[in-house]
Amino acid sequence: MAENTVVELTISEGVGVITINNPPVNALTLEVRSQLKRILQEVEGNKEIRALIITGYGSKCFVAGADIKDFPKQMETGPRENATIYKEMFTFLEETPQPVIAALNGLALGGGCELALACDLRIADEKAKLGLPEVTLGLIPGLGGTQRLAKLVGPAKAKELLFTGKVISAREALDIGLINQIVPQGTVLEEALKLAKQLAKGAGVAISYAKYLVNKGIELSLEDGMEIEMQYVEKIFLTQDLQEGLEAFINKRPAVFRNC
Repeated sequence: MAENTVVELTISEGVGVITINNPPVNALTLEVRSQLKRILQEVEGNKEIRALIITGYGSKCFVAGADIKDFPKQMETGPRENATIYKEMFTFLEETPQPVIAALNGLALGGGCELALACDLRIADEKAKLGLPEVTLGLIPGLGGTQRLAKLVGPAKAKELLFTGKVISAREALDIGLINQIVPQGTVLEEALKLAKQLAKGAGVAISYAKYLVNKGIELSLEDGMEIEMQYVEKIFLTQDLQEGLEAFINKRPAVFRNC
């Protein structure tokens, strides 16, 4: 029997769009996990993709966490092994050179919120809600949520959300720095595509270096971070993109970057 397609990848104008289509709530089932892993392997090294979007199908849910009914199956290999598979996928999103945008079209709860946290930027529908409610089931987030949330919003606010399991509105998420932007209902993918296409046309090497330096710098002292930054400044002076950017500026024309 043919496999039911629950994760799809489309590529256009340098932008890859991954859509999780697993009704009714786009839950992270074993099937979704398997197909998402395979698609991320396709994305890796694909030079046609210069920016990546992850979204959910429909207007209600980005990803509303794991399917509780599927939970015993996912735990058959043990909690560490199960979580490691997701951890590797989410770490790929965090470390891939391309900028990754989460287009939050609805509920982003539990593992869905952790997926969004692994992305570089988060754009949310005005009706979206986010949260890590694992504590209400006697659980804790195990896919990087405790770590990425604290780095993004600070330890005090992270503890509040984690201890209470509170689900917050897009407005509150914006206020605490959990998301970057709120857009009118029904327009989140359109707005994410606008941004992704802009990034895809940008200086890919510079964007990838900036992404790496921000992610790495969080782990380092200011002095060590600035030393690594200087190393990358030296590297970028050897790129064709920099030469193109300077020539375009001098000649008052749009730059055409080639990501090299």
